[in-house]
Amino acid sequence: MSSTSVEPLVKLAELPDRGRALVAARPIKPGEILLSDAPLILYPASASAAACSRCFRSLSSPSSAPIRCPSHCSASPAASSFCSARCLASHSPNLCLALSRLPASLPSELLSPALFLLGAYDLAVASPSDFLRLLSVHGTAAADVDAPALHSLLSSVLPSPPSGYSLELTATLLAKDKANAFGLMEPFDGGDRRVRAYGIYPNASFFNHDCLPNACRFDYVDHGGERNSDIVVRAIHDIPEGREVCLSYFPVNWGYAERQRRLLEDYGFRCECDRCVVEKDWSDDDDDNDEREEEEEEEEGMEEDEGDEAMENMEEAVDGDGKFPHAYFFVRYVCDRENCGGTLAPLPPSPEGMLSNLMECNVCGWLKTEDNTDQDGGEGSSGLMLD
Repeated sequence: MSSTSVEPLVKLAELPDRGRALVAARPIKPGEILLSDAPLILYPASASAAACSRCFRSLSSPSSAPIRCPSHCSASPAASSFCSARCLASHSPNLCLALSRLPASLPSELLSPALFLLGAYDLAVASPSDFLRLLSVHGTAAADVDAPALHSLLSSVLPSPPSGYSLELTATLLAKDKANAFGLMEPFDGGDRRVRAYGIYPNASFFNHDCLPNACRFDYVDHGGERNSDIVVRAIHDIPEGREVCLSYFPVNWGYAERQRRLLEDYGFRCECDRCVVEKDWSDDDDDNDEREEEEEEEEGMEEDEGDEAMENMEEAVDGDGKFPHAYFFVRYVCDRENCGGTLAPLPPSPEGMLSNLMECNVCGWLKTEDNTDQDGGEGSSGLMLD
C-alpha cells in the first residue's frame, strides 16, 4: 500500500462503524514494522529557529552551524535555517518568503494553522499530486479555527496564490490538519515535552484510535540520514490476521475523561473501546487516580504464570470476551521511567525471524529487557502524541 512499507503487513479495509481502517494482512509478530511513512507536509510548531526548516533535525549541536537561505528571508531565522546543503537545495523559496512575511505579533492560536496552510498551498504548486493526496485524507470542519481570518492573512503573505485558492479550500485544508497531524516531539528530558513540528503522513492517517493500542509509532527526527522525518509504526504484541491495527492518539496513561475530551474536541467522536467501557463506570467525574495506582501496584507483583494468564485474558478481551485486563497492559507495555509514560514495543525481529527481548520506549528511547533491566538507548526516539 505504500512504497515506504517494509512489506505489506497491513491493508486498507472498510469496517462497520469504523470507516476506513488498516487491518493485519497476515499474522503479525511483536516488533514487526507495519509501516514506514514519509510526510506529505511538515511544518513548525512555532517560529523558533532551533530546527532545520526543511527536515526539522535539531540545529542546537555546536559542531554544526546552520546554513541560511541567501535569497529572501535572512531576517527570519525560523524560515531560513537548514541543517545541510541538501535541505537548503530542496526547500521552497516561495514558502521561505511567505514565512518571512508573517507578522511577529501573530497570536498563537493563529500561528500554527497559518504555518500549516502556507506549507499546504506551497505543496499545491510544488507537487499537485501530493496536494490531492492531502485533500483525500479524512477531515471534518474545524469549528475552533477562524478560517476567514487565516485566509485573509495568507492572502497578504503568499507571493503567488495557487490555482483554486479560496476560502472554501482554506477551510477544507484546516479540517485535514486538525484530524491528521502527527506531532514530532522534542527529546524527552524528564519534564513536559514540547512539539517541534507537525506532519501529515498519508498512509499512517488511516490508523484508527484505540485507548489500548496494538501498535505504536516511533520517530527519529534527530538521527542521521535522509529519512529522519519518517515515522515508523511497530506492533506491540501479536496481532492475528484480519484484526484492526490501532494507535493511541495520545499517551496511553491519560485518564478516561481526558481521553474522551480530546477525542471529541480534536477528532469529533467518543471512544467506546473495551478499556473505555470499563473505565467509564469508575467515577462520574475524572478517573480515580489513586484507585488506578493501587491496581497497577498489585499487578506489578504478579508471578510469571499469572502474567501469562493475564495475556491470555487480554487476547480474549480483544475478541469481546471476558474482562479487559488494562492493568496488565500498563505493567508490560507502558514505560515506568519517571514522567515518561511512553509505550513500549519490541525491537524488530532479526532477518531470520528471531523475536527481540528488548522493548523500546517511543517517548524516552530507553531499552528494557524482559527482566526489566533498563539500558541507555543512545539517541532517544520521540513522538507518541498526536496533536
